[in-house]
Order: sequence, then structure tokens, then C-alpha cells
Amino acid sequence: MLSNEMMKHLKIKNPIIQAPMAGGITTSNLVAEVSNSGGLGMIGAGYQTPIQSREQIREIKQLTSNPFGINLFVPNEFNVTPDAVQSANQLLHTIRKRLNLDPTDSFDIPEYKTIFESFIEQVKVVIEENVSICSFTFGIPPQEVMDELKHHNITLIGTATTVREAVENEKAGMDMVVIQGSEAGGHRGNFINGHQESLVGLMSLIPQVVDNVSIPVIAAGGIMDGRGLMASLCLGAQGIQMGTAFLTCIESGAHKVHKEAILNADEDQTTFTRAFSGKWARGIKNKFIEDMLEHELAVPDFPVQNLLTQVIRKTCSGQNNQDFMSLWSGQSPRLAKSETVEILIKNILAEAENINKQSFSPK
Repeated sequence: MLSNEMMKHLKIKNPIIQAPMAGGITTSNLVAEVSNSGGLGMIGAGYQTPIQSREQIREIKQLTSNPFGINLFVPNEFNVTPDAVQSANQLLHTIRKRLNLDPTDSFDIPEYKTIFESFIEQVKVVIEENVSICSFTFGIPPQEVMDELKHHNITLIGTATTVREAVENEKAGMDMVVIQGSEAGGHRGNFINGHQESLVGLMSLIPQVVDNVSIPVIAAGGIMDGRGLMASLCLGAQGIQMGTAFLTCIESGAHKVHKEAILNADEDQTTFTRAFSGKWARGIKNKFIEDMLEHELAVPDFPVQNLLTQVIRKTCSGQNNQDFMSLWSGQSPRLAKSETVEILIKNILAEAENINKQSFSPK
């Protein structure tokens, strides 16, 4: 279709990257199929242990000889007191009771030091397993981490929600940057600006970022088809990253209730919430979001709230009960389809090629 700096650097045939959705969605089959179809498959390792990441990397290598990457969450310091956890537990008490869960269920508050040490172990796994591409969400790793990865010739991709964040990614040494528009599903990748300040629409964000950085820009947020690909390229992006479009694919590990919720949703049914995890994320409205609406600003920061709601989400998944599940989705659910990765990518490229012919061929 075309060739640009990003595609040459990543060694991919098509300018399509599968978003690294954490929590079991990015199965080995999904990642491998994207890479086998000429795109870039990405492991969402945000919630994995280093051992789990190593196992999945090795599994994917058995399924594809093409490049694939891995995404890591950059740990952020947090301050959560036992009183805050107790207050949050009280808010969740009624829901736990309704699901026949132990309302007194408790856990040790994680320490930032422990989380950061696990992150460093993840980085070691990426190096030892010779993964050629590593992306980051929720911030920029320390310089020594960046230097170590670059020493091993690993391509580094940052995430930004504003021009300022994109510029900081380039200054830190990222080889390219994913810019996340406000339409994107799942957790926001902002790390400098606040939640409200980071809500810039993708079509406004692309040209402004392109004008202010020299590294390749990858567009993300609400893109589902060839039209979104062509619009992004015309505005200066060199590729796109899609989450929701791949989430509903056959190979995705998303729960069937999650997939069905997206496939049956309208564009006005997504909203932002921090009630599930303590970090702002876009998903389909459900009873949990509605019940927690007036309390969500008071819940503990990520990752503590995420741990507090974990058993609720897991129990509801087992019961096929979407009322209390985190149904992450971008703003274009009407465009979602249940199909294989191969068909999705073929259709995107065919539509983009058709648009290209109609728009730029001589009359």
C-alpha cells in the first residue's frame, strides 16, 4: 500500500498496529495473527508477571516469524492509606454482598517499590527474549531503562495524549509515539496533564503533534476501518493503532459478554470512569459505573482500586453478568465486527486502497 519510516523501522508490510490491551485480551493467537497479516501484534503485559510475559513471548514465537512487540505499564508513585481502602471497601460492600462475596475480603496495599521492581524484571525479560519492539503506557521509563533497551537495539514506542507529552517522549529518546485521542477505549495514557486536559480529539491531535515532533506518529482512538486509516495518514500520521476493532475479533481473548456489549452498543453509550481501577478509562456504561458515579473521585488511585474491584469483575465474568464488568470500548462501537484478524486487516486495506484511488486518481 505504501512505505514509510515507521513501517521500515518496525519491519511491517501494513501501517496497522494492534493495541496492547492488558487483561488477557491479547492472546498469543491474536498477536501472531496480526503479525502474520502484515501488521504489528502487541502483547498487553500490563498485568502480567515477568514469568507470564516470558511464556507468552515464547509461545508467540512458535506462531509467527514476523516482528511483534510488548507493552509495559510505567509505574507511577501513589499514596493510599488504610483508611482510604476501608472507605472504598465500604462503597463496594453492597455489590460484594449481592454477588455473595465475602464483604470483608482484604489484601495488603501494594508498595510502589515492589511494583517498580516487577517492572524492571519485565524489562529484563524483554531483553533476554529478544523482543524487538517495546511500548510504554502511563509515562516514560527512567533514563537508565531507556538506555539499556536502546543498547540492545530495541525499538521504543511511547504514548501521549497531548502535544506536550509527545514532545517529552521524543526528548526522552522514543523512536516513535502513539498519540491517543479522546475517542480511545480503555485507560487514558496521560502522564503530564490532567484527565480533562488530555481529552483532545484524534483528528485535532494528529496534525498538531506532527508539527511539533520529528519521530513517526501513530494515531489511536476510534479508528476501525480504512476510512480512519486514510484520514490519519492524510493528517500526517505514519500508522494507526487499533484496540476495539481487534477486541471483537475471533482471536481476541475478551470475554464473550464484553464482545457482545460492544457489538450491540451505540456511539453514545461509552463514558469515562475511574471507578473500576482508580485511573480514568473509557468503557460502555453499565450498572457499576452508574452506582459509583458520585463516588468515583473518592476511590483510591490505580492500582489499589483495581485490586479492590478485581474479585467483583472476575466473579461477574464467570456469571456472564455485564453489570459489574469493565467493558472497555472506544467511541466507534457501531463499526465493530465479529470476524477474524485476517479479514479485518484485508478489509481495512481494500477500503483504504479504494479511497486512495477515488481521491487521487486522475479524472
